[in-house]
Amino acid sequence: MDPTESNVTENGMETRTASSDEDLYICDQDSVASSVDSTAEEMFLNGLDPVLDRPSFDIYTPEEDCDSEANIQQRKRSRLSSTCSTGGDGVSTERWHSSDETDVEVLQSDFTPVQVPGPKFLPHKCSSPLQFFQLLFPKIMMQSIVGHTNVYGTKCKDVGERWRYISLKDLKSYIGLVIYTGLLKCSLLTEYWRESHYFSPSFPAQVMSYETFVTIANTLHFSNTKEDQQNNSKKGTAAYERLGKILPLYQLIRETCKTYFHPFQNITIDERIMAPQPRTGLNAMENKSTDRGYKLFALTDCTFGYTWDFFIHEGKLHESQNVGLSYESVMALVDENLLGSGYKLFVDKFYTSPTLFRDLLGKNIFACGPVLPSRKGFPKILVNRLSKNAPRGTMRWIREDNLLFVEWKDSQEVQMCSTFHKAYEGDTVQRKVQGDAHRTLVEVPIPAVLLDYKRNVGTVEPSNFITGHYRVLHKPKKWYQCVFYHLLDIAVENAFILHELVAQRKKQKALTRKSFLETLVLELTEMDAENRSECAPVSLALPVAPISSSLSTPVSTPPTPPESSLPEVSHRPKHFVPDSTVGRRKCKLCQLKTPVMCVTCDVPLCFQPKRDCFNQWHENKLFNS
Repeated sequence: MDPTESNVTENGMETRTASSDEDLYICDQDSVASSVDSTAEEMFLNGLDPVLDRPSFDIYTPEEDCDSEANIQQRKRSRLSSTCSTGGDGVSTERWHSSDETDVEVLQSDFTPVQVPGPKFLPHKCSSPLQFFQLLFPKIMMQSIVGHTNVYGTKCKDVGERWRYISLKDLKSYIGLVIYTGLLKCSLLTEYWRESHYFSPSFPAQVMSYETFVTIANTLHFSNTKEDQQNNSKKGTAAYERLGKILPLYQLIRETCKTYFHPFQNITIDERIMAPQPRTGLNAMENKSTDRGYKLFALTDCTFGYTWDFFIHEGKLHESQNVGLSYESVMALVDENLLGSGYKLFVDKFYTSPTLFRDLLGKNIFACGPVLPSRKGFPKILVNRLSKNAPRGTMRWIREDNLLFVEWKDSQEVQMCSTFHKAYEGDTVQRKVQGDAHRTLVEVPIPAVLLDYKRNVGTVEPSNFITGHYRVLHKPKKWYQCVFYHLLDIAVENAFILHELVAQRKKQKALTRKSFLETLVLELTEMDAENRSECAPVSLALPVAPISSSLSTPVSTPPTPPESSLPEVSHRPKHFVPDSTVGRRKCKLCQLKTPVMCVTCDVPLCFQPKRDCFNQWHENKLFNS
């Protein structure tokens, strides 16, 4: 299907509704974010801005039934309301123009970015996928997460037995398996550790046990627990930080994304819904066809799809009551002091408004996008407007100062607004038109703004482009863990884009996205393609030193048990029963089924080339003694 088909009008905000459920983690029951009035909720459901989009009955739309008595009266009211556009004799002084009428040439300022677009500040030795990933997800951040998780794990009641402290290697292996579960899809998480020689992947069990993976997933923590308690005591006040449990990681990822790349001229802003999660005080939107999730606004480079900046929508407390959420989200991300001037912003119909475009033009930033006819500032002039039965390819345009409004008839109507396009520049597109006997392809005119919009935004669909191909399978129970997985997706995708650009600069062949992720998984888990079958499983390590409350302070990792030879001769393995297929018990270390036990210790332990829990358990026991 041609990219300029009528689905252009569907590139708006996905339908969502605000959640009014009780906040289980970060918000009181009477949170302001959960008290959304029914009108605003209904407008969000239809992809509208509660401030900029108000029900309007003074505009005649071609889709209306021309024979309806109500519409006849409505059109009379429309004519009366448009007296400002008519002269004293009743003749209109303003009208919509057709494609054969020439538009004025738009003057555009030069493109002067603050920095040279593309990758920047990259180390000369940065070549492997892991090195690119650690630019955006630094090692010091991982050390901090390890420390915070260990502190939180000791206080967590649902861990089971005594908490076994994790190491930096454990966290890297866990992240590697998270990416792996996105590469290789299974119906259930347990399927990755299924004891089947033929119908289950063997890689995850070589890295760590299922119990270890789940334990890390349930206890992941990113902030100081004492600071969390102090923040919780401030609920209901202006000093309360709603993103406190994810704030250190959230801020650092935003900074690293902006540090190593500068956008090219064409940029876009979109809203994304993060993975389905539990009830919280964040503004969780719910779609008719999707699960509940958290809204994130992101500024993305149109040329390569790099996510340059983003922020999480925190609810009604942080919305402007005067200009609307769509206006505020764009202004929060488009900073001419950080970007430069001459940028071209492509947005969907949720953001497009004459007020926003005029204010952006005052910052020397151009913008275009589809616009709703009901949006404030859309021309109410009816003279020569696009009719309901207009043939395919018919176009109308009108200019108000620096704003160009265009209506174009495809399979349905498309309305566009721009500050840097001419109305028509002679472009055409092929469309199927019903003839006498059958449908034939014909060339129909298309506005330049529509063609340019689809060329830039049609190739970048961030909600699917980033998290759709290799999305993490694991769905956490806590809201801040949900945010972590989306931040991880952004870091991985941006790392791949940097790899592509650096390879292009060095005139080398870049890895495909799948090959890049596969290599990254092997590097994170410290396993390569040649000897991964000979590697021992990753286990939970020994205690670490207490963590510092500052993210910038490295956290010491657990000491490694000393090298030791095979345990004493008396510690010898033995099968429970002669037949190894029956009488199997749970391994003391990895909790998987095993037919082997230690004669002296009388505990079941795995004793296999790929899962040697027998020697590893005795080495840990020797170290503790």
